[in-house]
Order: sequence, then structure tokens, then C-alpha cells
Amino acid sequence: MFKIPCLGAALIACLMSSASMAQAAPSYSVTDKIAGADGSWDFAQVDPARGMLYVARGNAVMAVDLASRKVTDALASAQGAHQVLAIDGGARLVETDGKSNLTRFIDAATGQVLAQIATGKKPDAAFYDAATGHVVVMSPGDDTITSIDAKTYAVTGSMKLAGGLEFAVSNGRGGAFVNLEDESKIAEVDLQTGRLLRKITMPGCTGPTGLALVDHGHRLISACANGVAVVADAQSGQVLAKLPIGKDADAVIVDEARGLAFIPCGGNGTLVALDIRDAHHIAVAQVIPTQVGAKTGALDPRDGRIYLPAATLAAPEAGAKRGKPLPGSFVILVVSPKA
Repeated sequence: MFKIPCLGAALIACLMSSASMAQAAPSYSVTDKIAGADGSWDFAQVDPARGMLYVARGNAVMAVDLASRKVTDALASAQGAHQVLAIDGGARLVETDGKSNLTRFIDAATGQVLAQIATGKKPDAAFYDAATGHVVVMSPGDDTITSIDAKTYAVTGSMKLAGGLEFAVSNGRGGAFVNLEDESKIAEVDLQTGRLLRKITMPGCTGPTGLALVDHGHRLISACANGVAVVADAQSGQVLAKLPIGKDADAVIVDEARGLAFIPCGGNGTLVALDIRDAHHIAVAQVIPTQVGAKTGALDPRDGRIYLPAATLAAPEAGAKRGKPLPGSFVILVVSPKA
């Protein structure tokens, strides 16, 4: 009886494995909209533990129960909220209050303000570092980075870093990578000593905003205002790729479980999906039509849905970057993977 050689069987197995790895990423589209009160917005976050979506709004922290779609337009009042983070399994929220120059800790169930800490002028982006238990706040108004103990509310460190502080992420070693919008560079800082460690230059990138670490901390993805995303090696600082995206991006949203990163581009009304499964060949997987103005968002890791705040914008006034939201037009777009 004729037998298939082992080499042939091994080759077939190899080809089957390669085909499996090369499976296309899920396809996404806008499947729903959740209406909310008028006004401006900035960053958002999903708390998967409690099934809540939080959005930093101009005058409040907005909360949405994702199971019931119940909207609480003002869980807590705010003065120019920029960032909202859920910590302690969703029991508390952290909100950066841009106009009052405060970072506030809020009871997520009641909206009660538990503590408020002065953290520099115009506090904006922030992140929670689970390894240290610290909240780290970027205040571009006076070039200040402030670290706060999330349990005691004590300021544990403060440092100055010029260049236009934008979004930041933990480097996993007690420090952070920070996008410098004015310099078009990524700074790495040691938050424990308050030292600048290095700056990563990004040729071809203007005005970096959103930033994320992927591939278990080995790759940085930075969204640039001039319509490109830069992929850099986090260890060497070498720029590995420049990918086409849209204009006015303000976030990089990572879904490690599905091997994707999303960049909402408010200027074009698109959501650019990047395939990050192969760290050596990160590439554009899909360009999803959304809505002009949708420039930030949040991922629900439970089902892969992405929530994008948006509104119909008026024509920009002279000297303004973007127009003001029109009354009655604020929505949260729900972008879902195809079943």
C-alpha cells in the first residue's frame, strides 16, 4: 500500500498551521448609538467588572450601564473633565479636572467626591499603574507629571517635562512613556526618581496624541495628527513602521485578546483597526466608517465592542481646531465585531 511520506505530512501540518495564523481579523461596523446630554467630551473607559462605561464630559462624569443602556449624564459634576479611570474593581473613579487644576477620586456608586488633589495646571491624561498603586497625571499647562498614591491620596512624586505632555502609559518598571505633542517625540521617564531617561524621535510624525504599548510591552504605537501612526520598538527606540490613518486621532485603543489596536480619527470620521498579532508586521486591517468628531473611545474586553463619543460639529470658529458640538447631537457610537 502506498504511504504518504512523513515529510509530506509535516508539510501539510505546517501549511494548515500557517493558514490558521493568517486568518483575517474580525470585521467591525457601527451597530448602535446611545444618546446623551449635550456638551463636550474627552477620554472614556469601560469597567468590565461592573459593566459600566464612563465618559469624561465638559461639566460631568457620564456613566452608562452597558447591560441596560441606562445613561446617567452627570454621575459627578466636573469642570472640564479630561480623563476618567475606574480603579479598585470599579469601586472608585479617578477624574482629571482641567479647569480646577485638580485630580479627583470619586465613589463610582454614588458620585461622591472622596478626595481631590492639586496636580499641576490643566491636568489631562492619566493612567493607573497597578504595579505601584499610583495614579500618574499629565498636566501640560505647567509641564508637570504628578504621581498619587491611590489609597492614601498622597502625592508621591512630581517632575517637570517640557515638550507638550500628552497621553502616557506605564513602562512596567516604575516609569512611563509619554507622548510629547510639541516635540513629536516619545519620552521615557523614571517616575520614582523624577528623571528623563531618553526621548524617541519619530520622523514623519507631527503632533502625537494617543499612545499604547502592545506585544507585552515590546512595541509602542503612537497616533500622530498628520495622519500616520508610528510603530516603535520600546527597547531600542527604533521606528519600525509608519502606517496611514486619518486626521485628528486622539487615542490608541488596544484589544490584545483579539490581536487588534484601534485608532479613532475624528477628522475623517473613521476608526482604523491595526492587526498587532505579528509584532514584526503590524499593519492596517480595516478602516471602519464612524462619524466626524469621534476621536476618543473605550473597549469592552468582554465582547470586543468599542464605544466612541461623538457629536455633529459646527464649522470651526477662527483659530479653533474643531467646531463646537451642535445641540441634541451627542451620541456614543457602538462599534461591534461581526458575529
